[in-house]
Amino acid sequence: MTGDTFGKKFRITTFGESHSGSVGVIIEGCPKGITISPDEVQRELDRRRPGTGPGVSQRNEPDRLEVISGFTGGRTNGKPIRIKVMNTDARPSDYDEITHKPRPGHADLSYYLKYGKISPGGGRSSARETVARVMAGAVAKQVLATRGVSVSGRTVSVRGAADFDREIMRAKAENDSVGGIVEVIAAGVRPGLGEPVFDKLDADLAKALMGIGGVKGVEIGAGFASATMKGSENNDPIIIGKGKLMTRTNNAGGILGGISNGMPIVCRIAVKPTSSIGIGQDTVDLRTMKRARISVRGRHDPCICPRLVPVAEAMVAITILDHLLRAEG
Repeated sequence: MTGDTFGKKFRITTFGESHSGSVGVIIEGCPKGITISPDEVQRELDRRRPGTGPGVSQRNEPDRLEVISGFTGGRTNGKPIRIKVMNTDARPSDYDEITHKPRPGHADLSYYLKYGKISPGGGRSSARETVARVMAGAVAKQVLATRGVSVSGRTVSVRGAADFDREIMRAKAENDSVGGIVEVIAAGVRPGLGEPVFDKLDADLAKALMGIGGVKGVEIGAGFASATMKGSENNDPIIIGKGKLMTRTNNAGGILGGISNGMPIVCRIAVKPTSSIGIGQDTVDLRTMKRARISVRGRHDPCICPRLVPVAEAMVAITILDHLLRAEG
């Protein structure tokens, strides 16, 4: 088991690393005959692409979509979909030091303890891998649109502040980084998705979102705030609206008992500060096993939240489509 595959009915397998020739995804289980716009997929890639502004990594990757298989005449043909983008602007020399000095806060240490080495750029733990998820999510979004479902996200706050651009630029000026909160909402999701006991919709959403590098917490609906409420405050009153059962409020975030109830599904994730920073930090030189210092060079985001939004949207879309196709049988 490698951990590279996610989903049951709509299943994705990602491949490639930060400094490999390409990164991509294999999608299995996509319904046949769905029109998929490559331009829409490219638009999602452009949202997470580096080098697009002063507050993001300046790695200059065009991330041009390349469809390998799975389509006939612009429609899905029922066979596995293979999509990839080429890596064109990797700079392995930027990472020479970290191959023997693990970065504090990064997966370098745990990867070294598990595999006995640190890959340039972080290998499979690199944020570069999320390109594949975004491509799969772009396909999932277009399939969901045929079922009346939309998925959208936003950065709610950075370091507790709603004016997140200022916080990001301040951190960049200090050679530091900041974390924040990202929210994703799925509207139009039919009731009845999710299975008790271990295949709950919110449990799978939590797994999908926690599987994104840098995510350290997930909440659905009121989430952790519900721990401060009384039952009379947290419970959503049940009403009839537009001829159907619904709730007046949505503290449950669209899911009760692990099953969707027809209300918008609301997910929020806590994103930690980027671990690669220019400030000197304590580490260990693995060649000598003695104390060392490291100041990370290279091109890194002072905050990954803005570029993580389309990644989070993708994982929510993939999860909901997977459950929807399971329900459709």
